Amino acid sequence: MTYCVGMLVAEGLVMMADTRTNAGVDNISTYRKLRIMDTAPDRVMVISSAGNLSVTQATINRVLEGRIITGDNEETRETLDTVPSLFRAAQLIGDALRESKKVIDAGMADDEVATSVSLLFGGSIGGRKPRLFLIYGEGNFIECQSDTPYLQIGERKYGKPILDRMIRFDTPLAEAVKVALISFSSTMRSNLAVGLPIDLVTVRSGVSAPELDHRITGEDAYYRELNERWSSALRAAAAAIPLPPYGEDPIQGSLV
Repeated sequence: MTYCVGMLVAEGLVMMADTRTNAGVDNISTYRKLRIMDTAPDRVMVISSAGNLSVTQATINRVLEGRIITGDNEETRETLDTVPSLFRAAQLIGDALRESKKVIDAGMADDEVATSVSLLFGGSIGGRKPRLFLIYGEGNFIECQSDTPYLQIGERKYGKPILDRMIRFDTPLAEAVKVALISFSSTMRSNLAVGLPIDLVTVRSGVSAPELDHRITGEDAYYRELNERWSSALRAAAAAIPLPPYGEDPIQGSLV
C-alpha cells in the first residue's frame, strides 16, 4: 500500500508520496511514486501513484509515447508537451491508464492479482494557476476544488482527519507542507505499509516549474522534530481536556 496527497491552495500546489512497496511481510522495498514528468519548458506536470506497479509503469510509458490522433488525412501525436490544458492532459493520462489496465487484466484472467491503480496529477501550463486531478483506474477523474483543497490516494483514512481540520484554500504553501507531513506522520504511526522516504514537490502559482523537489528520509532533522512535537502536542491537548463527568461519584470525585 502507499499514501499520496495533493493540496491545491491559493499560493500553489503541494504533492507528496511515500516510497514503500509491500508484496508481503518479507518483501518490502522502496520505489519512487511521485514523478515530475519531462515536458516542455512552459509547463510542469507531476504524477503520484498508488496501486499495481506494472500498471503504473505501463501507463507512464504510454503517456510518454503519446497518443496518435487521426484527422484530415494525417496523423499527429498528442503528448504532454503538446496538450493545451491540464484538463486535456488528465484525459490523456486517463485513457492511457484505462488501456494499460485492460491489457494487463486480460493477461491475468486466471490469477488473483490486484491491478487497481489511482493517480494524482497536477501542474501548470504557461504560468496559469495550478490544477489538481484524481484519476481512477477506469480513466475517469475528478478535479480538486477550493472548498476541499486536497485529494488523497492509497492509505488515506489515517491522515484525512488532519487535513479536514487544518487545510483551507488560504493556507500558506509552507504551512500546507507542514500539515501534509503531520498527515503522513499520523498515517505511518498506524500503518506499517506506509513508510519513509517521503517525496515532496511544490509548484508556486504563476510559475511553470517546480519550486521544491525534495526527499525526506529518516535522517531528516525537521521531520524527526515534527514527529516528536506532534506526539507531545496531542498528549498535552488530551491532558488539558477535563475528565468526562459521566457516572462521577460526587463524594470521591472519580468515575465509578
